[in-house]
Amino acid sequence: MREYNFDGLVGPTHNYGGLSPGNLASQSHGGEPSHPREAALQGLEKMRFVSGLGVGQAVLPPQPRPSLRALRALGFTGTDEEIITRAAREAEHLLRLTSSASAMWTANAATVAPSSDTADGRVHLTPANLSQMYHRAIEAETTYAVLRAIFADTRHFTVHAPLPGSSHFADEGAANHTRLATPGHAGVHLLAWGRSAWQDVPGPKRFPARQTLEASQSLARLHQLDAKQVLFPQQHPEGIDAGAFHTDVMAVGNERFLMLHELAFVDHAGLLQMLREKLGPEFRAVVATSAELPPKDAVKSYPFNSQVLTLPDGTMAIVAPIEAQETPAARQFLERVVAEDTPVKAVHYLDVRQSMNNGGGPACLRQRVWLTDAERKAITADVFYTPALHDSLAAWVRRHYREVLRPKDLQDPQLVRETMTALDELTRILKLGNVYDFQH
Repeated sequence: MREYNFDGLVGPTHNYGGLSPGNLASQSHGGEPSHPREAALQGLEKMRFVSGLGVGQAVLPPQPRPSLRALRALGFTGTDEEIITRAAREAEHLLRLTSSASAMWTANAATVAPSSDTADGRVHLTPANLSQMYHRAIEAETTYAVLRAIFADTRHFTVHAPLPGSSHFADEGAANHTRLATPGHAGVHLLAWGRSAWQDVPGPKRFPARQTLEASQSLARLHQLDAKQVLFPQQHPEGIDAGAFHTDVMAVGNERFLMLHELAFVDHAGLLQMLREKLGPEFRAVVATSAELPPKDAVKSYPFNSQVLTLPDGTMAIVAPIEAQETPAARQFLERVVAEDTPVKAVHYLDVRQSMNNGGGPACLRQRVWLTDAERKAITADVFYTPALHDSLAAWVRRHYREVLRPKDLQDPQLVRETMTALDELTRILKLGNVYDFQH
């Protein structure tokens, strides 16, 4: 079994809408000009780098934005251009919500369980409903269509429909999911949550808790996971209030290694003890205290929103945002991770500032999927990274993406036409078929 990082291609409407309460980067950069072309090329360079390390790499496409389907559902009628013009005039905030390129953060696209861990021996994928925020909730239907197109062979894959779109089953995807495993021990799944729809548990006071316990429990059932191999840690309310809206802002794990902030989970010490019991002596964990790494620095620089990757030689490497290098406390913590008795032997810092400005680091930009050779061969879409695909996608970005996008540019009716043209061409490059509503 090999891990593949399915990175989201940044969409043509990448902009800073300031749409996510609790996401401090999104809030602080709201209204600033963005650079969609640069953002997409930064994402492609990260894919090139990860592939160059010898790690499996693939891509997921952007979604159509502005979402005309969403605007029509909200009562706007007429031609495509008339809909955009009317929305800009009557409800500019709705136009911003339906223009978000947030699907680029594919850690939120779905939760995935490998075939080695499921009762029926298939890979299970469940698109996240992202019901807590409207601009993200409208992603679920297209994500479902895209995943069904890629993972189409039902002998190997089960793609579930998103959980019911209510606050009761609010699901944020793999940003709250961590799978750990050691040789000779079954994989352990951490399905974290921030609030419960039924139980009275202490919660954050400043920012909303997005994932529910009930959603996490439902995912474990859908994916046919062994109940003894699933843990449901609660996100620490103080961590959420510090800006850690998802688990992957305060913790990241890979196989036998987990690094986390002490404000990642309630009773992190008890959680680590359970993991040691389930995974044995090869399991390693490194905890950052608030004294060593103040929560504000962790949230600003995203050292935990790094990718921890297993290299062909069996060692691990961290791919971190350049902001973590520029923040002394974050850099020193990552240096400690390498210096201690852990599988991590190197840290690489990459520039993904266009994504970071909206609150998404290297880990936000990828969905982890574990595949056997047979499962990999069963995927016929051209989504696996190669230098040739990189060149095709980079040329596609340069043809279709604007260099600068200002908030008022979302009101340009021509933007939706540019996006449709680009995405229609992309589905042919990736051999996905007609996955978008405008293609039907």
